[in-house]
Amino acid sequence: MVSLSSGSAGSIAALFLAFALGFLATTLWLRFRLAHSEAQTALREAEIERLRDEIWQARESEERYRGLIEGQNDLILRRDPNDRIVYANPAFLEAAGSDEPVTGRCFSLKSIHTGEVLLTADGARSFDQEIETGRGTRWISWLETMVREPDGRMLRQSVGRDITERRRSEEALAGAQRKAEAASAAKSRFLATVSHELRTPLSGITGMADLLLDTGLTPEQATYARAVKSSGESLLFLIDEILDFSKIESGKLELVQENFDLTALVEGVAELLAPRAQGKGIEIASFIAPRTPRLLRGDLARLRQILLNLAGNAVKFTTQGGVGITVSISAEGRTVFKVTDTGEGISTNRQARIFEEFEHGEGTGAGAGLGLAISRRLAEMMGGSLGVDSAPGEGATFTADIPLVAVKGEPQPQRCFPAGSRALVVARSPFEAPYLCEKLRELGFDVDQAVDASHGLAVLAASPAPLLLVADAAIGEEAARALAGRATEAGTTLRIMLLSPFERRQFGPPAAFGFDSYLVKPIRERSLRSRLVEPIALAPSGNSRSLDAKRTVGHSPFRVLLAEDDEVNALLATRLLEREGAEVDRHHDGLSALEAAVSAMEGKGPAYNFALLDIRMPGLDGHEVARRIRKEEARLRHPPLRLVALTANALQEDRAMALAAGFDVFLVKPVVREDLSRLFAPDTAKSKVA
Repeated sequence: MVSLSSGSAGSIAALFLAFALGFLATTLWLRFRLAHSEAQTALREAEIERLRDEIWQARESEERYRGLIEGQNDLILRRDPNDRIVYANPAFLEAAGSDEPVTGRCFSLKSIHTGEVLLTADGARSFDQEIETGRGTRWISWLETMVREPDGRMLRQSVGRDITERRRSEEALAGAQRKAEAASAAKSRFLATVSHELRTPLSGITGMADLLLDTGLTPEQATYARAVKSSGESLLFLIDEILDFSKIESGKLELVQENFDLTALVEGVAELLAPRAQGKGIEIASFIAPRTPRLLRGDLARLRQILLNLAGNAVKFTTQGGVGITVSISAEGRTVFKVTDTGEGISTNRQARIFEEFEHGEGTGAGAGLGLAISRRLAEMMGGSLGVDSAPGEGATFTADIPLVAVKGEPQPQRCFPAGSRALVVARSPFEAPYLCEKLRELGFDVDQAVDASHGLAVLAASPAPLLLVADAAIGEEAARALAGRATEAGTTLRIMLLSPFERRQFGPPAAFGFDSYLVKPIRERSLRSRLVEPIALAPSGNSRSLDAKRTVGHSPFRVLLAEDDEVNALLATRLLEREGAEVDRHHDGLSALEAAVSAMEGKGPAYNFALLDIRMPGLDGHEVARRIRKEEARLRHPPLRLVALTANALQEDRAMALAAGFDVFLVKPVVREDLSRLFAPDTAKSKVA
């Protein structure tokens, strides 16, 4: 046996240990590598699985997207920069109606009409296009945008929606609107024609009735003649209402702005309605509150129309008491018109309906039922409002609140009597007496009001003598005489009697009852001031001229050229002009009137002071006659002849046409005496179409 030394044995052990450790390390490393490889393999398999899931989801999403796109009714396609189609959905292919593939081709739908192209801020284009398809013509609304493909290419995407039904609806609506506008225009022409055709005979009816009333008629005959005239005026009012409503509905009514006198407007309305009110045994009066601007700017004619409608209705539906018209300024500076009556009132359920078209007041069927509807529309057009406050049995108050501009520089009414001046008003009335008391206070009086003669006598006995006594003739002759005598004894220096036109004829001169003068109801502010500031004696009752007396117009004959083809209207105008003192040269048509005017300008006959020309005449109409007269004046260098248009057409465009033709004054049939009388006043020579 070989014996080993201890040193050799240790070396061998060390080598063996090193080998063992190395083997162990190698084994551990190999196992680590194997485990790492297995882990990497597992990770790769998981990643592959994840990628497979994503690819599947992407394919599923793409299929869903493609299904949605292809299932859309909208037309969808994409084009490359060379305008070749790279994608088209089935809806587009169906509209194209082509059996050949369109992908890769420069293909377009057959266009019939293409509308305006609109560009948005982001560069998109939109337009409507009418195309020819297998289903006939269709309208497509296109939206074109630029899209980027995954490979980076930029494609033009077009999406078209079928709007055929919408376009057809729009075209049907536009056609209906055109038909409605044509119908409205036809209605306007019809109303204008009917207005002319009705006004012409109405002019003869009312005018001849007026002339008839000026002749010596028996009371019974005068009653019949007044009924004829009243009926004609009612028909004329109805025509005007229908025309106004038609103009408002069509948007053709235009407001004008002009300066006007508020006092003249309000008192004129009250005075115009006074005969109707006094004929029913009721009163009508007006009052303008202190500090209310008297010179305003607005549409005078339309304001008068509103007040006439409101006050006229109030008179119509009031059987006892009266109607009061007041004007004041609101805290906001708006002009407030109020018309109050003592009628039966309006029930609550009727108050809103009375402003609707073709609605009548309770208990009546008269008129067209348009007056209040027109008045409210006019008030709203002026920026204001119109309402009513009423209760059954308590009358009604209509309030028009309208913004009007006050014109500066107007004179305000001044106090004319010193403090302590006393006045006594003896009258029983719901409006006239209270309004008169307020007017007297504005002039500086301390006012007492008595409701009857006994009350007035008691006031005279218990108080110092008043400076002014005002007594209503309605208290009776004996009572008025007793009051005037007692006031005279007490030292009253001014004694005025209130009379309606009927009472004026019945009572005779107020001096016979102890009064100095009289005031006609409804009282005008100017008349009241003239009686108090400059007292005048009552004029003799015989100083008024006869209605048949001719006016003296200068020393030379006043010649008028009249062109009117209607015999009745020509006779009416001739008689009215002759009563003003004019010599009338009447012609039946425009051509003969033109020849007469030119002959006068050439010195072949006496000159005319003015020409009254009917617009509608055979041959040359009034407009053409006016134009040719103006041309001849320019050719002959002759001073212009004052031309007056006489027509039954009352629309604003008719006035404009008359002005353009060369007329100076515009008169609407039926012509009344006052209209012709104004033609003889010197200031009308400067007026234009009125």
